[in-house]
Amino acid sequence: MCKRLHCLEMIGMVLRGVLRRYERPTRAPRSAWNGDSNRQRKLHRAGVLSIVSLLWSGGLLAQAAATAVNMQVKVDQEEGLSKPIWNSFGYDEPNYTYSPNGKKLLGELAALSPLPVYIRTHNLFTSGDGSASLKWGSTNVYTEDASGKPIYDWTIVDRIFDTYQELGIKPLVELGFMPQALSIRPEPYRHNFPEGSIYTGWSYPPKSDQKWADLVFRFVRHLRERYGDVTTRSWLWEVWNEPDVGYWKGTQEEYFKLYDYAVDAVLRALPDAHVGGPDTTGPVGNNAAEFLRVFLEHCAHQRNYATGKTGAPLHFISFHAKGAPTLENGRVRMGMRHQLAAIQRGFEIVTSFPEWRDTPIILGESDPEGCAACSAEKHPENAYRNGPLFASYTVAILNQIDALAAKEHVNFQGAVTWSFEFENQPYFAGFRELASNGIDKPVLNAFRMLGLLGGRRLVVDSAGAVSADEVLKTGVRSRPDINAMATRQEREITILAWNYHDDDVPAVATSVSLSVTGMPPAVKQVLVEHFRIDDSHSNAFAAWQRLGSPANPSADEYRQLEDSAQLQQLASPQWRKATESQIRLEFTLPREALSLLRITW
Repeated sequence: MCKRLHCLEMIGMVLRGVLRRYERPTRAPRSAWNGDSNRQRKLHRAGVLSIVSLLWSGGLLAQAAATAVNMQVKVDQEEGLSKPIWNSFGYDEPNYTYSPNGKKLLGELAALSPLPVYIRTHNLFTSGDGSASLKWGSTNVYTEDASGKPIYDWTIVDRIFDTYQELGIKPLVELGFMPQALSIRPEPYRHNFPEGSIYTGWSYPPKSDQKWADLVFRFVRHLRERYGDVTTRSWLWEVWNEPDVGYWKGTQEEYFKLYDYAVDAVLRALPDAHVGGPDTTGPVGNNAAEFLRVFLEHCAHQRNYATGKTGAPLHFISFHAKGAPTLENGRVRMGMRHQLAAIQRGFEIVTSFPEWRDTPIILGESDPEGCAACSAEKHPENAYRNGPLFASYTVAILNQIDALAAKEHVNFQGAVTWSFEFENQPYFAGFRELASNGIDKPVLNAFRMLGLLGGRRLVVDSAGAVSADEVLKTGVRSRPDINAMATRQEREITILAWNYHDDDVPAVATSVSLSVTGMPPAVKQVLVEHFRIDDSHSNAFAAWQRLGSPANPSADEYRQLEDSAQLQQLASPQWRKATESQIRLEFTLPREALSLLRITW
């Protein structure tokens, strides 16, 4: 069978040829069913036009229309340092950290770039035996004896943080959830996702504020003693997760108290720690927006529950932002507009406080939708997760967030991608994860591309770019976002280009004419390497399908999948001449594909 893009091109060519045939007079062959040749031509042309009309109304030929986009990378125009806004990841299940596949994936994340990767996990304080399941993990750091005296156990926590330390990863330490012995409503405690509610005994306030503070203090002091001052001072520390929804079964004021006691304990154990919060849900919703606003007001002006002073330390501000994909006529339609709107409102809330206008902002979870543990089998709108669409969305939204942050004049530090891996699940079941059973998905190759950027950010002009304002109004629906980001290091220019559209429908590849201008005059020849993520490159999911979608790949098949999962070049490296300080490159970029071009001399 032909690939979908080639099929559309073929359909278009055939239909155009048929139309041309009936536009000119021809001699009709003699047959019983062909009387008047002119009349027949009219009938056939009408029929073909009906087919064309049907295809066009269905969006097929409209998207098959050939497109061409001019891009310019201006080497002599810089926009400042390139910030690694992409290099943070998170997951619910902390015990997957030290599983074989978890360690393999963390090692790959650590190798993405010379800069450290940050990891955020839920359930670091959750009670249990260390077993894990979807949206569940446990460390059993806190229990009590019969008299109510605290018992602290760091055994499982040490396995988690030792793994991070061994691999050179920095934790974004989330203080939560409530140990069973501290919860005001300890039963039921462990949930069984997806059956019933996940908001069980771990989501309730502590029965003792002082015991909660003591737990946090001892936890931080233990980590400081184990890993040293220099190491732990470079970590980030935050309190809880999404306290505006079911993750917190207390009131707003009870969360502020929880925050105050926790932050005071962190700073007593590690005075130079960087603390923040509140990691609320996307402020596109009024309840989440109001919670964020009131929290910032508390930290700025209200009485601190732990110290009695005015205000609470807040070294960074965190909130979440999620997209909203849907299923339209059997195909996925992404919801980038929803995610960017949440971010814009969050930025506006932060900048409404003079005290916090310059405070770093971290998107504690930033994803195309909200449930990493919801598979595509039960939620078909999540089918985007296995292929290149997840990869192109990730890069395109990061660029939009960065542009929005510049427009709103906020100190945007980065976004946490809430994706990791799930143990004991079928291959490519459509979970929001970076790898499936140890096989990297295309989205991980998008992060490999991002990791190759570095140095100084360069100005890029693209005729196909969709602005943040347009995304906030209508999403990426009327036309694709065909754009690029570029950086410059010593004797190297790196360009990451994408062709993104909210609708996962067939479309003809775009012809890109790329001009790299302002090259150093002494440079006369460069080496160009072209890496690609698309339906047939850097795509283990497509390779798995070609193998027949084996439920249990053989050892040889597994090796093939591992090879297909790596970042691949579109063609062999080529030497190109620089003429008048300019390099011109021509290539095609399929819908939802990514190209990374590395130019060295």
